[in-house]
Amino acid sequence: MAVSPLAPAAFPSLPAIAGVRFATAAAGVRYKGRTDVMLAVLDAGAVVAGVFTRSSTRSAAVLDCQAKNGLPATGGAAIVVNSGNSNAFTGKVGAVSVAAISAATAELLGLSEDRVFTSSTGVIGEPMPHQRIIDALPALQGALDGSAIDAAARAIMTTDTFPKGASATVNVGGKTVTISGIAKGSGMIAPDMATMLVYIFTDALIDHASLQAAVSGASDSTFNCITVDSDTSTSDTVLVAATGASGVQVAGNADFTAALTDVMRDLALQVVRDGEGATKFIEVQVTGAADDLDARKVAMAIANSPLVKTAIAGQDANWGRVVMAVGKSGAAADRDLLAIRFGDIWVARNGYRDPDYSEDATSAYMKQQELVIGVDLGLGEGRSTVWTCDLTHGYIDINADYRS
Repeated sequence: MAVSPLAPAAFPSLPAIAGVRFATAAAGVRYKGRTDVMLAVLDAGAVVAGVFTRSSTRSAAVLDCQAKNGLPATGGAAIVVNSGNSNAFTGKVGAVSVAAISAATAELLGLSEDRVFTSSTGVIGEPMPHQRIIDALPALQGALDGSAIDAAARAIMTTDTFPKGASATVNVGGKTVTISGIAKGSGMIAPDMATMLVYIFTDALIDHASLQAAVSGASDSTFNCITVDSDTSTSDTVLVAATGASGVQVAGNADFTAALTDVMRDLALQVVRDGEGATKFIEVQVTGAADDLDARKVAMAIANSPLVKTAIAGQDANWGRVVMAVGKSGAAADRDLLAIRFGDIWVARNGYRDPDYSEDATSAYMKQQELVIGVDLGLGEGRSTVWTCDLTHGYIDINADYRS
């Protein structure tokens, strides 16, 4: 599969995080000839917080992680992730698979089972061949390496065309705290997480409640503000683990929260850049709404519109489709106050085509790979920014034979 034209030039060099080690294996869960299982092992004292899909058909692994999130941090912890099979819509059998993987991992590593977090991504509705993952665990244990996070990013990919990673360092009281994270995601991407798996690690010292608050808050402006195709996955999981190895207390620290948010936003935007079949990266900026909720409704209506997205794929400055999306959003809007721009080019103001509108200038702008659609409703102070990509025939090609 060709790498997305919107991909970063290279996978970033992610700093190792003291207190966590990684390993990968080719277990043959579904794919052949590539790694498809990742193990991350955290030292004793690590704190793990997460946010998860709100899908009513979420997977057994998601339900298990939700049940374990916030339990006392006794001893070390482990995260086991597989690609190729989502273990979703697999009934009681799915829960048996999660329990078997957790038990085997806990026994091998000397952990409590409630400190083993599992995630699965891939085909929905197929029973999980969990014994293949269990059989790979001894080799994974033997290969654990604190610098192998890049390999972990590759092992969790499904239709992704590139591995995704981001990092940040932050000065807290004169001492350095480091954050490194990886993600997978390409299709079935919509708010309430997306078909994403995200794992972020930091050497910060923080209690669970404070870490959970930081992760939940940051998700609202990052992972919950992206969409590729408006479809919310059964498997979305974002786990953030703090090892405490730096000894630097960050509970309630605004600089740490900002750095964590930056890493989460970086990963979220990489998911959009790898949208299945994508050729354009689009930022939708809505201002002047009655409130932020209405602004969000308008932004997502635009970002999820197949008509808007296909017009952009064809480099067509069809701002009438933006008008349509505003009107269907359910948000308060007044036709005669509406203004629309592509980049810095105003195409409509006060409910009518802008008198200085230039078809040539707008068409030239639409040829760019990165675009901004701006809408001002002229009603209030509400605002929202979301990110999406175009909709091309490549998306159909990928999804028409995904199970084949």
